[in-house]
Amino acid sequence: MRILILGAGTVGSSIAEMLCPLGHNVTVVDINAELTQQLDAELDVGVLTGSASQSSVLFQAEVMSVDLCLALTGVDEINMLAASMAKAMGATRVAARVYAGVFRDLSTFDSQNHFKLDRLLSIEHLTAMELARRIREPGAMMIEHFARGELEMQDVIISRSSPATGIPLMELKIPSEVRIGSINRDGKVSIATASDQIDVGDRISLLGARDDVETVKKMFHTLPSVRRSVVIAGGGETGYHLALVLENRGYHVTVMDTNRNRCDFLATHLRRSTVVRSDARRRLDLEEERVGDADVFVACMKDDEDNIMACVEAQEIGAKTLMGIISRPDYANVVGKLGIHEAVSPREVMARQVEGLLNTGALIFRNKHILGGGIEVLEIEAQPNSPATQGALKEVRLPRPSIIGAVIREGFVQVPRAADRIRIGDTVVALVQTAVVDDFIKAFQ
Repeated sequence: MRILILGAGTVGSSIAEMLCPLGHNVTVVDINAELTQQLDAELDVGVLTGSASQSSVLFQAEVMSVDLCLALTGVDEINMLAASMAKAMGATRVAARVYAGVFRDLSTFDSQNHFKLDRLLSIEHLTAMELARRIREPGAMMIEHFARGELEMQDVIISRSSPATGIPLMELKIPSEVRIGSINRDGKVSIATASDQIDVGDRISLLGARDDVETVKKMFHTLPSVRRSVVIAGGGETGYHLALVLENRGYHVTVMDTNRNRCDFLATHLRRSTVVRSDARRRLDLEEERVGDADVFVACMKDDEDNIMACVEAQEIGAKTLMGIISRPDYANVVGKLGIHEAVSPREVMARQVEGLLNTGALIFRNKHILGGGIEVLEIEAQPNSPATQGALKEVRLPRPSIIGAVIREGFVQVPRAADRIRIGDTVVALVQTAVVDDFIKAFQ
């Protein structure tokens, strides 16, 4: 693939370093000549010194023939403008890194759709979601967000029988806005079909809007949620998004931050979390906030050293599970020896997202790791004259086993019914068995 990276900072250079061994044709643009010269000397990439927001620079980078353009500078507005220009100038797919949450907030303005961006990448939000996935609570673990955050997938464990167990799914009156995506039975994961039935002990995945998913969960007897306590050290964007996710799922959340203005912001925007102005690096402050009684302590501060120090202090006063953001790869062996149970690298989280975007043709995004068991989550754009657009879903023969979970059309997300029809340009979110992925993609080409 031909890939253009705009921005040679920490994120851009690490992505370029990841892509080079994979055989891709990579070009990196940055306004800092020192950075481009360094990349030119260290990596097998093309480099260009100039502003990513100037059309002349994008033209010199041959953006018109690029398969994927990644705008990864440190300025949100430059990233969105540059990615939008790249799309208009001929790049097949574009993604822009953003920091401010307002750009992903569909309630005020749909920036992604307006600027015709295929992806908005927030490294802080993605890191928070990764931390949330690792804070495992049986029966109430969120797996992933889809369709620009409007849909989510949760998995739940069926603890005992109910009127919804033991009968075929086709006979259940499940709202059309929700899909039962997969069934994990005795460690074997399979895509749910209409003839399947849910049994006690099964772990099932539900896909839909959060409120609709919660409604369907009430049809089954699932393992009860245990109110666990989580202390988050650092109220930056990552800590804030993590607190937001956890408080909405019944966790008792405390956020510690040293900045008065940031604490005011957190107290205003977090409805159920406790916000305290204190220094998580100081043992006395940790003791005052009773961190030793916490089920999980998560260090989300800016510096790796501060996160490591806070985790060590929290461990000594009794915190049960320690997690932290550790960016430097050379610290990987150290954190385990210090008793830190989970270390999340924002660079690796971003790299996995970029890896999912390394596709051509109709396929936009591919995730092989969420569900396991040979089930992949695909985002595909329906192309002109493709078989999938030739009739209603009940009439179109798509490779099985597979499930279409959602359709994004003109910026709106819907869970399709059997009588609905896929239109040219629609983006489809689907769960597909690995063995039939290639044939499934062909149906949309």
